[in-house]
Amino acid sequence: MADIDLKNVAKLARLHLTDDEIRHLEGQVKGILDFVEQLKEVNVEGIEPTTHPFPVRDVFREDEPKPSLKIEEFLKTAPKAKGRFFEVPKIIEDKS
Repeated sequence: MADIDLKNVAKLARLHLTDDEIRHLEGQVKGILDFVEQLKEVNVEGIEPTTHPFPVRDVFREDEPKPSLKIEEFLKTAPKAKGRFFEVPKIIEDKS
């Protein structure tokens, strides 16, 4: 396994790490990379690559129209309403 300059990697990632943090992370990164090397030794011949451990099927339901609430019911929840519409504060000024 090649040595990794974590100080340089942290700099490239714009992480501000102290020397103590770098020393602490070096051991963890070495452990991760050693584990990846172990995984490379596993015989996976004849095993198809997967993206999920369980079979995934389409979980969407058919889009079926159903009756909804009447406009008056929606407007009861509005802080302010004008006719059949929600009334909101003006946020765009007209500068013509």
